[in-house]
Amino acid sequence: MVRSVVLAATQFACSEDKQANADKAEQLVRQAAAAGAQIILLQELFERQYWCQVQEKEYFSWAAPFEDNPLIERFAKLAAELRVVLPVPFFERANNAYFNSVAVVDADGAVLGRYRKSHIPDGPGYQEKFYFNPGDTGFRVFDTKYGKVGIAICWDQWFPEAARALALQGAEIILYPTAIGSEPQDANLNSYAHWIRAQLGHAAANLVPVAASNRIGTEQLPGGSPASYYGGSFIAGPQGQVLAQVGASELREGNPDPHPQAVEGFVTASLDLDQLALERAAWGIFRDRRPELYGTLATLAGAKP
Repeated sequence: MVRSVVLAATQFACSEDKQANADKAEQLVRQAAAAGAQIILLQELFERQYWCQVQEKEYFSWAAPFEDNPLIERFAKLAAELRVVLPVPFFERANNAYFNSVAVVDADGAVLGRYRKSHIPDGPGYQEKFYFNPGDTGFRVFDTKYGKVGIAICWDQWFPEAARALALQGAEIILYPTAIGSEPQDANLNSYAHWIRAQLGHAAANLVPVAASNRIGTEQLPGGSPASYYGGSFIAGPQGQVLAQVGASELREGNPDPHPQAVEGFVTASLDLDQLALERAAWGIFRDRRPELYGTLATLAGAKP
């Protein structure tokens, strides 16, 4: 049996015009669907420039509830029209709480639910703790028309526990909407190579394909410093090999391009989910797990107080 799915990862630059950003996202979704993609990943919080560079109370007004959300409704209609699965990142307001969230839309336009980002960073250029509560959904896997999709968001991608939790719940693909680039405290620090290796490790350790979509371009919020986002959006196979990467001039032996061009666009890769399930079973990593030995993972300091 062959259960093949075509996955796409997109990337683009965001402007101050949220309508133009949503239009660009729709354009790329349409292009990817025309190229055969069935699951299409968009970047983190794509409707706006990444405002977490600064702490400014006015940006809380950009949040909207999950219910009757115009952005989600727009992309749900698009998903139904194109018969594609669309994770839709958005800034969520829930009463007095605010979340960095993704709504997952199935290929018939049905909104299957949402995931709220679990790990919230707080550092120069990425001051998310000012805006977002820690997510309370837990790590979620969504059973879509084209397979079981696990969702995590940006900073979540640095935590192997998140990827493993998704794989244990049956995720056949893990998706990471992302916004990452320059580090304002150190102009010489380039996290790109470290960023991509961390995620390739998740793919290899769980034998599950991984995709990440990152923004590109230089953004500067009032009161903030210019921030450049390096893109490098990619799709990785279950051995941690890069199958496709936006802006890559050449991929050698499954390695990522060390200097991908920061261009707008998308890439696709075809995956045989049933064959991958057999390979995952045969490798034995889930057979040989010892959950009773992993109690320290549920502590902060490595041991119970």
